[in-house]
Amino acid sequence: MRSWYLIVLAAGTFTLGMDAFVLTGLLPQIAHDLSVPVAVAGQLTTIFAATYAIGSPVIAALTGRWDRRILLGGGLVVFLLGMAGQALGPTFAVVAVGRILAALGAAAFQANAYAMAGVLAAPERRGRTLAAVTAGASISTVVGVPFGVIVGQAIGWRGAMWSIVALALITAVFIPALPKAHIPPTSMRTRLGVLARPQVLAVLAATAIVLLPVYLLISYLPLVIGGGSTAGLLVVFALLAVGVGQVAGNRLVGRLIDRRGAVPTLLAGSLGVTAASAVLILFQLWYPATLLAVGLIGLFSGLTITPQQHRFFSLTPDVATIALGLNGSAIYVGSGLGAALGGIVVATGGGFWLPVASAILAALGTLVGHLARVPA
Repeated sequence: MRSWYLIVLAAGTFTLGMDAFVLTGLLPQIAHDLSVPVAVAGQLTTIFAATYAIGSPVIAALTGRWDRRILLGGGLVVFLLGMAGQALGPTFAVVAVGRILAALGAAAFQANAYAMAGVLAAPERRGRTLAAVTAGASISTVVGVPFGVIVGQAIGWRGAMWSIVALALITAVFIPALPKAHIPPTSMRTRLGVLARPQVLAVLAATAIVLLPVYLLISYLPLVIGGGSTAGLLVVFALLAVGVGQVAGNRLVGRLIDRRGAVPTLLAGSLGVTAASAVLILFQLWYPATLLAVGLIGLFSGLTITPQQHRFFSLTPDVATIALGLNGSAIYVGSGLGAALGGIVVATGGGFWLPVASAILAALGTLVGHLARVPA
């Protein structure tokens, strides 16, 4: 598989990743502008995640015979239209509709980016190839998100949305240069039938539960660091720490999977998130320690997604691409539930309790990952 193919696919995941985390960094500003509480504004993440989780398998079933390039390019176009709707939206309801549209575009792009990478890669390099595509999202938190948050703080959160529109447009231009790729079409009945396989359900459940505490914490990061709407550059540095950690984790995960196996790598990541959340409970009011803790959460969370993608090629090679699409939905189920539960925690107890909830849920995720350790 040519390296520049991976660069194009990673550029798409970079754009989608920037969208997710820029929203986090500008949450207090968005809430103020739309005249809603921060906990309500945080549900924009839940709306996006729920739409993605439902839309991904439906889109895959309806477009099974299409060239993957059409889905990749068309998905980015729909995504950028949704982002433009958010940038122009005068009310929370309109912005929420933009989130729904952007999520549908992301669902069309992201699952097919991973599927194309997995299918075109040689088996012995599949872990590293999938990690390369995932790296786009990780790098976005190091480069794109700080830039987007600074832009948002300088000219408003809507300006940050427009910068994401521009990135999506630039990436979409290069999609037609990718090779043609067709995946055997499958009906919705067949896709849902995959869920009847216990090993598939076990992996999907572990994906959602392991990621839930990460997004519970990261979705409300300005409140975790205690800065509220005046956090300023502290939020940027915290997001940068998360991004640096994720990039480091992403650099490690491919080799760990290829050498140690997917399940041990997943459990190491989940256990690490648990430990880092516990550290954050103890030192939340001390910013340097908070910065270190969220960086470690980024690192260990970077070990949790790629193992699950890799496991499907080993566990269910006959329906691996279908399972990958469902795993994309599980990722967004985890992020959506994390944002929703984080909103409840913020509304009932305040930002101080977010690391506590994260540590408890991460410990639960480690247990579930251990119990669901079908060989891979």
